[in-house]
Amino acid sequence: MGSLFRSEEMCLAQLYLQTDSTYYCIGELGELGLVQFRDLNTNVNAFLRKYVNEVRRCDDLERILRFMDKELARANITAPDSESVADAPPPSEMIELEAQFSKIERELGEINSNQERLSRNLLELTELSHILRQTAQFFAEAETAMLQSTDPMRSDDEAALLEDVRSASSQLSFVAGVINRDRIPTFERLLWRACRGNVFLRHQEIDGELKDPATGDAMQKCVFIIFFQGNQLRSRVKKICDGFRATQYPCPETAADRHEMMQGVSTRIEDLTTVIAQTLEHRYRVLQGISLNINVWTVKVQKMKAIYHTMNLLSVDVTHRCLIGECWCPTDDLDDIQYALRRGQERSGSSVTPVLSVMATSLNPPTYNKVNKFTGGFQNIIDAYGIATYREVNPTTFTVITFPFLFAVMFGDCGHGLLMFLFALFMVLKENDFSKSKSRGEIFGSFFSGRYIILLMGLFSIYTGLVYNDCFSKSFNIFGSSWSVQETDLYTSTDTVQLKLGKDGNFRDHEPYPFGLDPIWQVASNKLTFTNSYKMKMSVILGVIQMMFGIVLSLFNHLYFRRYINIFGSFIPEVLFLGCIFGYLVFMIFFKWLFVTTETLAGDGGAPSLLIMLINMFLSFGRVNPEEQFYSGQAAVQSTLVVIAVLAVPWMLLTKPAFAKIMARLSATRQATYTMIGSDVDDDDAAASGLGVQDNSGTDAGDHTESIGDIFIHQAIHTIEFCLGCISNTASYLRLWALSLAHAELSEVLWTMGMRIAMKQTGGVGLIAVFAIFAMWAAETIAILLVMEGLSAFLHALRLHWVEFNGKFYKGEGYKFLPFSFARVLEGGDDE
Repeated sequence: MGSLFRSEEMCLAQLYLQTDSTYYCIGELGELGLVQFRDLNTNVNAFLRKYVNEVRRCDDLERILRFMDKELARANITAPDSESVADAPPPSEMIELEAQFSKIERELGEINSNQERLSRNLLELTELSHILRQTAQFFAEAETAMLQSTDPMRSDDEAALLEDVRSASSQLSFVAGVINRDRIPTFERLLWRACRGNVFLRHQEIDGELKDPATGDAMQKCVFIIFFQGNQLRSRVKKICDGFRATQYPCPETAADRHEMMQGVSTRIEDLTTVIAQTLEHRYRVLQGISLNINVWTVKVQKMKAIYHTMNLLSVDVTHRCLIGECWCPTDDLDDIQYALRRGQERSGSSVTPVLSVMATSLNPPTYNKVNKFTGGFQNIIDAYGIATYREVNPTTFTVITFPFLFAVMFGDCGHGLLMFLFALFMVLKENDFSKSKSRGEIFGSFFSGRYIILLMGLFSIYTGLVYNDCFSKSFNIFGSSWSVQETDLYTSTDTVQLKLGKDGNFRDHEPYPFGLDPIWQVASNKLTFTNSYKMKMSVILGVIQMMFGIVLSLFNHLYFRRYINIFGSFIPEVLFLGCIFGYLVFMIFFKWLFVTTETLAGDGGAPSLLIMLINMFLSFGRVNPEEQFYSGQAAVQSTLVVIAVLAVPWMLLTKPAFAKIMARLSATRQATYTMIGSDVDDDDAAASGLGVQDNSGTDAGDHTESIGDIFIHQAIHTIEFCLGCISNTASYLRLWALSLAHAELSEVLWTMGMRIAMKQTGGVGLIAVFAIFAMWAAETIAILLVMEGLSAFLHALRLHWVEFNGKFYKGEGYKFLPFSFARVLEGGDDE
């Protein structure tokens, strides 16, 4: 039975489906989303499978849908979201969709081609109108210039050319056209060199914006007119124009003809503009109709394609009357799967009932953990480390609490936590709107996927911030300080007050601050000394507790998988080793907090150091310095704990290999006895209990030695890794203290170097400074403390769970259950 503690129990089932009802049954299973099919045609080429033609037809329908979507995007039309998801259509509907899509594609193609042709004609007429206008202007300027031929600044060559133009000599010709603006310099230079300077070029930029009929992109063009003499230059000029892709247009030589052509072009431009407007209106109406149905069509086509793709995984019976499939499915959901198959049979109208039978198998089942939108983000954190081995303990249940809590220990500030909580709460309240949005962006999409993780991280950060009594580096004085400090001491020249524990101190006996840190520490000069000691001890306590909890969870794995030798050979010595060393350290931390007071200290040297005590447990075995003694009998207790911890190492190292050797000898003796009496040896009898050591018949003793040697090496690596890991992992949890210190100090620096300076200003300057510096302080707080520090704390909490916690019990050697589900197909998460 599946639960939050373990993955769902899976079974391998065999399906027998009639050919006519297979499509409907697979469709119902896709709606259910609880079946993962196995490919029974791995030796068959993908292009030779039974339903490959149907898959290709669906691909063609998807191509047309992409074409429609592209056209909608070009027209800036948004398809409305459908309230309900369409069901998988029957196979016969594919023919209707193909006919409908072909008609729409053909109609849109004709509209686009007509629009492009009309737009191209309009572009040509527009360019021609500019040519006629510029040509008329040029000739008008030439006529005016000839009237001013007495101008001494005009050159003889230009005057002669204008004279030829005015007299309309039959030997002088010209070519007019348009060319891209960026090609004009090269075009002019090549004309000059190729024609040896025997041409006259005049060009003018087109002021209006021209659009490419094919792409709709804006084009920058110029009108040009080239004068030359002779057919040889005509041929050369035209070749150059063709090489630069310049469009040439016919231009009359007389002003009357040009005026008449200009009127005709203007009339045609007006007519074309009207026709294009009607064409665009018709295209818009067609696309509006498409937008109302495109989402439904997309869902139907994707479901059809997924069904046929899944049917290609099934094998065909020898009679070709039914299809046979194998699938993984949760054992608890077999009734729902049977009901879905019956619904598929009813939809198909078949009289043959689908058969679903559970198969016995030695294959390793996939891992299936049921999640919801709240636990899904935490499960993704665990899956990123490794998919859980089938039926092993799932850490997600505990990660829901421990992950945001360890994050909050490093991020503890109730002000920053409140901002993070409100941001996550906004995403949670608007999750329906954000889920439907397709333009969330990659960064915001990542935050949205982990909105519930951020919500809990912010909530726990508020709690730890209240424990630290820290809000934007300031403290709350809710219950009144438990220290008897005179007000004059708080306003000295250094703005600090020295707080020390002592018999003559200023602490009110038996009146501790009710919750969290006393606010008087905010102004104490030895604040860092106190908070560092407190947070360092707290980090060790949390780390040892979580590691011990991880070892305890390994016990449940050993019991479930019946690896009883691992309980005696691994679990017990691991608990003893960790508990006798670091568990004792945690006990002494609480002992020092509860029983070591100013009255119990013998001298003025302060309380003994716990770190020195832990080191002397091994270096000064059996002896405790009286000045460092916490309680009577401490030496005997510590000596006993050291002996137990040392003995746990060979216990952990040798127990499993010794047990494997004993089981191998018993198996060999049993095999020899069976051989003498003529009995067959069953392979299962040769399996070593709880270890997976198998005695293969016909092998010599060297094989057993090698197998046991492998076990010994594996156990030696595990022992070394665990013993060293206890030390390194405990030290690794000190990152809780380090990041908490860094966050608090950075927050205090931003306040001191920003808002504190602004608040010291007076008058109008002070008012302006407060507003300006507050904006800067708020931006730095969000960018540095919330985003950067938050990401850093998130990554460190991730490492503590992956390495220090999961490493004690979590193997992560399984593979994920990926059911055939239409929901995954529509989200794009199906790899098939």
